[in-house]
Amino acid sequence: MPFYHRLGNIPHKRHTTFTKPGGGLYYEQLFGTVGFAGMSSLLYHIHRPTQVADIGEVLDVTPKLALENNISSMMLDSWQAPPTDDYLEARKRTLVNQDCHISVAAPRQSMTAYFYKNTDADEMVFVHKGSGTLKTFLGNIPFGYGDYLLIPRGMIYQIHFDGPDNRLFIVESFTPVYTPKRYRNHFGQLLEHSPFCERDIRLPQDLEPKDEKGAFLMKIKKRNAVHHLTYATHPFDVVGWDGYNYPYAFNIKDFEPITGRVHQPPPVHQTFESGGFVVCSFVPRLYDYHPEAIPAPYNHSNIDSDEVLYYVDGDFMSRAHVDKGYISLHPAGIPHGPHPGLYEKSVGQKETHELAVMVDTFRPLMVTQEALDLNVGDYWKSWLE
Repeated sequence: MPFYHRLGNIPHKRHTTFTKPGGGLYYEQLFGTVGFAGMSSLLYHIHRPTQVADIGEVLDVTPKLALENNISSMMLDSWQAPPTDDYLEARKRTLVNQDCHISVAAPRQSMTAYFYKNTDADEMVFVHKGSGTLKTFLGNIPFGYGDYLLIPRGMIYQIHFDGPDNRLFIVESFTPVYTPKRYRNHFGQLLEHSPFCERDIRLPQDLEPKDEKGAFLMKIKKRNAVHHLTYATHPFDVVGWDGYNYPYAFNIKDFEPITGRVHQPPPVHQTFESGGFVVCSFVPRLYDYHPEAIPAPYNHSNIDSDEVLYYVDGDFMSRAHVDKGYISLHPAGIPHGPHPGLYEKSVGQKETHELAVMVDTFRPLMVTQEALDLNVGDYWKSWLE
């Protein structure tokens, strides 16, 4: 995030001695992205963060592609993905390209037996169902329904759930995920026209440094493989840190919609951006107030983007026969728009209560076998009158 945060105890000046109460030094670590040019934080560990005691198995998690060149609109029922105990095994990668992997997951158990680090990608975890705490070496963030959890690449974390009934929509981004540039001034502050502000963003709190030695399993994702390493000290031994690179939470209900006299284009709903895609939040809002406005979106051609819409809750004004957890894919190359009758039906309506997350990618998405297993039928025919 482009604003400064500090937690725990740190020395007065960076790269200087920081003495433990009983003697000896805390160990400084620069946690940054984009080499030394991106956002970074300085961490102070009780033990050296480099103590690998063992290197174990490597698991291949390469997505199994079914359609590499797809032009068919599709509808997936993500809630048909079976609940699975383990957080990583629960992930079902459905749509992928060179910039991102889009997954759904229904994990039943908390991550207590291991720690996880994704070295390839920032992770955006949208919580559709369930609650708990994101635990990281930079502090903890409680989460619940409607939360976006933004986890930078390289972040060591565990997710502890309050119960077994959880549903997640996950986007892994191979370039950093930021708030949109047009919402920020050149100092990084969110501007007055932004649909959210710093007050809406929840930062890590409750730093709980662990001074423990032993055998701590770390699962590290790198280039479509999960490596199993054992560390000799507890990964959560950070006594303090400061900087700009950290996880945070933002709830979709804190997004303030931008409306107008006539229908507004999707960019007014933009919430995050990366080098390869944008994320938009569709939230309950008043409809257009021109006396002859058509609230339903106009038909539009997907020429430069694949559009993925994850349906969360409420009535979906432009879609027929969709339910919670459905995912629509409208690929580049063909137009799409409201289902028959819904364009006309929207005239005169005053508001919508829909809740949805949209991912627009700049490069085509490939469809995995796990996606086809969730396919609900010939969605591409649903515009026939």
